Amino acid sequence: MPFALITGASGGIGLCLAEELAKKNFDLLIVARSEGKLKDIANNFSEKYKIKVFYLSIDLSLTNSPQEVFNWATSQSREITILINNAGYGIWGGVENTPLADLQNMMQLNMTSLVSLCQVFIPELKKQSKSYILNVASTASYQAVPYLTTYAATKSFVVLFSRGLSWELKDTSISVTCLSPGATSTGFVDRAGMDSSLKEKAEKLSMTPKAVAKIGIDAMFEGKAEVITGFVNWLSAKLTNFLPKSLIERIALSLYKK
Repeated sequence: MPFALITGASGGIGLCLAEELAKKNFDLLIVARSEGKLKDIANNFSEKYKIKVFYLSIDLSLTNSPQEVFNWATSQSREITILINNAGYGIWGGVENTPLADLQNMMQLNMTSLVSLCQVFIPELKKQSKSYILNVASTASYQAVPYLTTYAATKSFVVLFSRGLSWELKDTSISVTCLSPGATSTGFVDRAGMDSSLKEKAEKLSMTPKAVAKIGIDAMFEGKAEVITGFVNWLSAKLTNFLPKSLIERIALSLYKK
């Protein structure tokens, strides 16, 4: 069976994306920073779904990591048919008051590493009769979000990059999909450093990672260029095309002001 490679696979949406593919009998290559979690997942999935699962513990925010992932993934003549770029995180706070190194690390992971992984894997994916790239963005990509300013900008980049790449690869065997989840019950809020009041607001509208992952995998295999999870999230994103930007941004400010 061909392999699917998933980054950010140690928990949340990434873990559920990996499990959706395991259910479909894909062998897996899972990548994240936490070696202990990856090992447990590999043991669990290989036993439960009777598939091959290999893991690599690596920090994808480091410049050379995408090439290291490619070298590892394609070793032993493994055939890669799916690349899922899920690794990423957000930082809550004003640009002025956030250490520049932290912003740069987030931008490196959310944008540069994602582009690098797509770039190095495209020749490999072209070898397959049918292959897929799934890039994970966010509904935050459809408007400016004060105090999540840089994060939202990185995810907007992911949407535009993915759509452009899908046209570049239109006449090849590779289909490119961008998945934009809204609030999801993952560790995002804690990693971003949001306070408890924001966490409570997010949980009221949250989807489960399993639901998001199923929507994403289904859309990928259907060849959709872009999918927003959940009707409320879809409607909110579409309204940004009709309402004044200043109004949308003022609402975001009221929600996320630190």
